[in-house]
Amino acid sequence: MKLFVPGRICLFGEHSDWAGGYRRINAELAMGRTLITGTNQGIHAEVRPHPGKLILTTTLNDGTQEGPHEIPMDLNSLLGEARKGGFFSYAAGVAYQILTHYQVQGLEIHNFKTDLPIKKGLSSSAAICVLVARAFNRIYDLKMTIRGEMEYAYLGEITTPSRCGRMDQGCAYGNRPVAMTYDGDRIDVTELKVPKALHYVIVDLHAGKDTREILSKLNRCYPFADDDLQRGVQEYLGPVNWRITGEAVEAVQEGDAERLGALMNEAQGEFDRRLGPACPSQLTAPALHRLLNYEPIRHLILGGKGVGSQGDGTAQLLVRNAEDQKEVIRIIETDLGMSGLELVIGARRQVRKAVIPAAGFGTGLFPASNAVKKELFPVIDRNGRAVPAILTVVEEAAGAGIEEIAILVHETDRHLFEDFFTKPPRIENFNRLPKPDQKRAEQILDLGRRITFLNQDRQEGFGHAVHCAKAWIDGEPFLLLLGDHLYVSETDIPCARQLLDAYEQTGYPVIGLGISHEETLRKGGAVAAVRSGDTDFYTITEFTEKPAPTYAQAHLRVDGLRSDEYLTIFGQYILPAEIMDILGSRIEAGIRDGGEFGLTSALDLLRKQAQVLGIVLRGRRYDIGTPEDYLNTLDAIRRPARP
Repeated sequence: MKLFVPGRICLFGEHSDWAGGYRRINAELAMGRTLITGTNQGIHAEVRPHPGKLILTTTLNDGTQEGPHEIPMDLNSLLGEARKGGFFSYAAGVAYQILTHYQVQGLEIHNFKTDLPIKKGLSSSAAICVLVARAFNRIYDLKMTIRGEMEYAYLGEITTPSRCGRMDQGCAYGNRPVAMTYDGDRIDVTELKVPKALHYVIVDLHAGKDTREILSKLNRCYPFADDDLQRGVQEYLGPVNWRITGEAVEAVQEGDAERLGALMNEAQGEFDRRLGPACPSQLTAPALHRLLNYEPIRHLILGGKGVGSQGDGTAQLLVRNAEDQKEVIRIIETDLGMSGLELVIGARRQVRKAVIPAAGFGTGLFPASNAVKKELFPVIDRNGRAVPAILTVVEEAAGAGIEEIAILVHETDRHLFEDFFTKPPRIENFNRLPKPDQKRAEQILDLGRRITFLNQDRQEGFGHAVHCAKAWIDGEPFLLLLGDHLYVSETDIPCARQLLDAYEQTGYPVIGLGISHEETLRKGGAVAAVRSGDTDFYTITEFTEKPAPTYAQAHLRVDGLRSDEYLTIFGQYILPAEIMDILGSRIEAGIRDGGEFGLTSALDLLRKQAQVLGIVLRGRRYDIGTPEDYLNTLDAIRRPARP
């Protein structure tokens, strides 16, 4: 399994994480607040289980390798190694914490690439800690959330001589902005939505700083202030930072780069005035201020400030666009001998495409399915019109805002679907239609212009069908719907739109879920999941297909549901392009589930590589795959859904 963990850059709120921790002792102090994001650079590794050792091979920035470092997977050995300090100690510290709480074997980690600057305030140590926690989680399927990985990474790092702040392991959330608040031992994490890309230049000042001295001097100002200097430090790390960082969070979510740049300048000015005197030998930072005041780049940057503990380690500059980003890097590298890295906090990729498999034979509806494709069976829509089932699915996607739709069909049936969506009724028939039906015919042709028909010439399962759309997906996230299901929302918002809203809010793959009773589990996929705080989202910890009741009772119970209720797959998914690679690998290796290439097992692999969320959709799903289901659907869909 390959993993990547980015570095972490603190955009606002440096030092306020540990300062907020002092509220355990002095409740009069303000809470801490930071705004952080992952970097484009980080630690790349390949991980695999090992029967009895923790093995780490490290690749440094210059490409040279260290290791392999090996240590037995027992508590005493791991703790002893962690207390020695050094890069391997971080891995040992996390392994010690994992082994304390879980029954696991060893781990072999090959860190084959590191493009994250070390000791520059970008949390390289936290990145390796998160990497190790994530590796244990996914190799041994420990079912941790991202927050859980972050907590074990923190516990592992403080097992070493490091005394990192609580925000460092925020790199677990990847290349997305995260707001964190600190109240004693309590941390709250909020992932932010970015409507517009923000372009930064991260600058290695090629100078030096002593982080330990900075932290030592600033910690003397806590938990109680004895003079004006200490009160100034507490004022900045408390209410001043709370206000500035809060406004920065708003600016990020509004995509307001101008306002964000002004806040960066304000934060640096307040930092210099209030914190600089507490540690002048480090925080005077001549290299940092030379950069921030360098006239040839002033017209190109919207704002700038230090990073991490501040001092002459790393700086961040906010610019308007990618062109200015490149020009600033050229100038500082040529004129100042500093190094620049591009960082883009991007608006996440929108879901523009939908895939609808419709190539199955329809065994459950034979012999009718030998004459008419089951996806073309008539149903009565909520307006009282007789329509083919596939039309309701296409309209579900289009009504949610999807721009392009692919329908997977067997080549011999392609003309049936194409004729319906691309050819109008014969003119003599069209003229006999009432005006509303003529308009409906024109609407269907409009929908047809969004549709691409793809061939699935072999019916080898749901997963195989999805994989046939790989080239058409072309690396984009996509909405997946079922061609023989009907979706009826219980609100004014279509079910697919509910799912898209969830994706836009989180950026993670999202699976539509329903709540089903035990006797219906045999009909499809089900999940085990953990509620994500007080949100509507679940972190999915297991996918399984058609579980037996005994298995469900033992493994799929979800807090908050009744003892006979389970979370089942609704039949709507928003998936990343990476699912295609997982499916392709299984198809190439001939790994089948019950004779077919399924999707459920591939989803279970996906959630081991990346967090997958679920949300219970406010709606109902109807199947037309058997005569009984078809009759029940016809009866149910003509009646308004009960709220």
